[in-house]
Amino acid sequence: MTNALRLGIAGLGTVGTGVLDILAAHGDLVAARAGKPVTVTAVSARNKSKPRGKHDLSGLEWHDDPVALAKSAGIDVFIELIGGDSGPAKDAVEAAIASGKHVITANKALLAHHGATLARAAEAKGLALNFEAAVAGGIPVIKALREGLVGNAPKRVFGIMNGTCNYILTKMGMEGRSFADVLKEAQALGYAEADPTFDVGGFDTAHKLAVLTSLAFGTEVNLPAIKIEGIENVALADIRNAAELGYKIKLLGVAVNYGSGIEQRVHPTLIQRGSPVSETDDVFNAIVVKGDFVGDLVLEGRGAGAHPTASAVLSDIVDIARGNIRPAFGVPATALKKYKDSSPRAHEGGFYVALELADKPGAVAAIATILGDAKISIESIVQRGKADPTAERATAPFILITHDTLEESLKQAMAKIEKDGHVASKPRVIRIERF
Repeated sequence: MTNALRLGIAGLGTVGTGVLDILAAHGDLVAARAGKPVTVTAVSARNKSKPRGKHDLSGLEWHDDPVALAKSAGIDVFIELIGGDSGPAKDAVEAAIASGKHVITANKALLAHHGATLARAAEAKGLALNFEAAVAGGIPVIKALREGLVGNAPKRVFGIMNGTCNYILTKMGMEGRSFADVLKEAQALGYAEADPTFDVGGFDTAHKLAVLTSLAFGTEVNLPAIKIEGIENVALADIRNAAELGYKIKLLGVAVNYGSGIEQRVHPTLIQRGSPVSETDDVFNAIVVKGDFVGDLVLEGRGAGAHPTASAVLSDIVDIARGNIRPAFGVPATALKKYKDSSPRAHEGGFYVALELADKPGAVAAIATILGDAKISIESIVQRGKADPTAERATAPFILITHDTLEESLKQAMAKIEKDGHVASKPRVIRIERF
């Protein structure tokens, strides 16, 4: 075999240690597939004395500063596993590229904010910027879009991209527990951070979606264009109602290329049972790519965790060892098209609207009139239970299912319904998708 490929790893948390685990277990297999030995020669982390499992790091070059590691003459590939869209991660990746090092990163935030700029810098030097581990953990969706589907022009990419949210929604549905209760459990198990906003607010999914959109449609990454809604306001009643109607609620990232423009959105969604991704539960991820020639491609698996994510890092390492250096976003970064946002469109599949309706004569008729004036057609109205006559203000739960309509029109109608006093609380609105 030829000379070894020398790796420098910045960040020795769960994923960094996972890379060491895989190389320790399958070093010979990786070398055979790479065509050369693959070895870690240098590392960087915040705490040098922290135990890293069974791994002895004493023989490795140690750097307190990841930028110094990125510039080290003792590595060929810089692996960034620090995280964050700025600061040490960004500085170190830029330094690695400037020093002529190939880069592998699992950092979706960095790519969502600076992907095109970093790709242009790497490609100008003939270097790899690989990021299979940045989206969906061990699921090879980046390679599928960048290489496997080169003969297709995808029109839509969507899926479950955050295991924390999927775990919470799954547990709420299966065990009849509240969002707050399941969130506490997810935090105790390490699935959710002490501050879970990044996950449950939809921002993690948005970062991943921005990267997939660029790969799928050949445009510059545009995170600000994504409309983001998290799962914080999904009630247990909504999950139960959805189940009775034949649906599940999932947090989806959706990107659609209409030709005239691109739509990107992250939001809770009612998905009909039996359709793609509806049966993907617990911490698993599932992503669907709709290709014009291949049809629907469904990729499902573990979207996070030390070893699944580290497995994706190894895929990038072997590509570099083989000399498989491809444009980061499928086409040369200089050829990425300017992002063009789509004009507002009618939502395909309608909306689920949950109302606590004031139990008084004419309330239903008043709501129907407001929706009619907004040109919103009602597919069905379902009452769940009866009003409590002993309550201070008697209300009755109602569900509206609309036909296809403009989201903005629905928002305006809901605001009017709320202002006119027909409901006791803010209406809960969730999209219905029929893929």
